[in-house]
Amino acid sequence: MSYIESIKTALFVFPVIAFLFTIPFILSQYHKYGSIHKLRVFIVYSFILYMITVYFLVILPLPKLSEVTNKMTDMMQLVPFSFIGDFIQETSFVITNPNTYLKALKEPCFYTVIFNVFMTVPFGMYLRYYFKCNLKKVIVFSFFLSLFFEITQLTGLYFIYPGPYRLFDVDDLIVNTLGGVLGYYLMGFFRKLLPSREKIDEDSYQAGEVVSGLRRITIFSLDFFLFTFITFIFCFFFHGSSTKYICFVVYYGLIPWILHGRTIGSKFLNVKFEYPNYSFFRNLFRTIFLYLYYFCLPCLSVFGFLFLVQFLELSVTQNIIMCLVYAFLFFNFYFINVVVLFAKKRNFYDRLFKVKYKNVIKRNIISKDESDS
Repeated sequence: MSYIESIKTALFVFPVIAFLFTIPFILSQYHKYGSIHKLRVFIVYSFILYMITVYFLVILPLPKLSEVTNKMTDMMQLVPFSFIGDFIQETSFVITNPNTYLKALKEPCFYTVIFNVFMTVPFGMYLRYYFKCNLKKVIVFSFFLSLFFEITQLTGLYFIYPGPYRLFDVDDLIVNTLGGVLGYYLMGFFRKLLPSREKIDEDSYQAGEVVSGLRRITIFSLDFFLFTFITFIFCFFFHGSSTKYICFVVYYGLIPWILHGRTIGSKFLNVKFEYPNYSFFRNLFRTIFLYLYYFCLPCLSVFGFLFLVQFLELSVTQNIIMCLVYAFLFFNFYFINVVVLFAKKRNFYDRLFKVKYKNVIKRNIISKDESDS
């Protein structure tokens, strides 16, 4: 039952971890490949869910602080393969009596060991298929993963508890490492049914040749974050109303001019803005227009709507209807623009400023699978 509760806890925590991971993941994918491959998304996020689940299976259930009084020396089992002797002594297994075999398989002394083997089988599979690790690396990483879990238990969840609340068992290091090795060999069969890591990378590079709408939104958002952060720092040290305007001109005008049509954000995401007869002011004016269009115009519409509602002096019912209609129009303003971007079409302002987006990623395909080395 504790296993089920641990899995439920992992499923509950996963959305939070996934949310925190999403932005770095998007940035890294656009930086390296220029696109986000659906299968890669599934593999990476399922790996995160797997790691969270395994971690909670190791540390849960947590006891009360007052119940933990063990010393480290009392909670260490350092004799290798002692689980074999425990199985013989503590189960109903009798080698001369086949009737005891099935019963022995259902007893904790056996299924706990098997669970520890199966726990790291997916780890070995992920390492071989996606992370392209050879057998030696799988053994090393599986061992250190197991060691991390055992140290977590031995230190009482990194000294939160006054002592260890579970046994540090050298046999767990052995069987967890064995599970990783089994996963490595199992993936030898399953990967024949899956596209290779090289295929995923190649498809990602090809898709990245066209700068997608989400990639453009990511560039705009990253530049906006960096510009805001830099402006805040400069305004903190250099007081004055003109500081933020100078930062704007430098970030969106001078830097793209120095970087030949790339802002800091677009340079990191490997996209170049191409204009006919590029000039210092062209990208600056385009950025001003984008801020006016996506921020100032909606804000002005909000103030205009509030003024209109007060001016008309409508009834409560009419005000509710007006608010619903306005909310619908406000939402659709952004929704339509996003749909146009995701449809890989050029917005009217891109045509107005005659800007094109060029992918400048250099491919780095590794032809040889390290797992075969």
